[in-house]
Amino acid sequence: MSTASTNQPSQHPHAEHQPSGASSWAVLLLAGAFEVGYALSVGGSQGFTVLSWSVVAVVFFLLTLFCLSRALRGIDVGIGYAVWAGIGAVGAAVLGPVFFDEVLTPSRAVWLAVIISGVVWLKVADGHKG
Repeated sequence: MSTASTNQPSQHPHAEHQPSGASSWAVLLLAGAFEVGYALSVGGSQGFTVLSWSVVAVVFFLLTLFCLSRALRGIDVGIGYAVWAGIGAVGAAVLGPVFFDEVLTPSRAVWLAVIISGVVWLKVADGHKG
């Protein structure tokens, strides 16, 4: 094999730089934050009938999908999606009462804590994959 061929970049589509585990998780957390913004703004859009909230929802939607897709370059899809959805669910449930006429009951808080525990354990498990 000649040295010229070994110095050329790989033509394999997945050979480009893969993000580190830590940066993938940071981008996943950002995607989760955008998902919370998306969920809340969809609620505020009242079925996409309020223009300002609808525009904000579309922006958050595009941001969350972009960040999620970037994070999934370094995190398994099943783990990444579960964490992203968990962040969105917990964030929307906790902030819903702040922005809307919603109630966070003790029972809901307990089950949200279960989701948070699951997300933490998924991160721990991802750190130990072989």
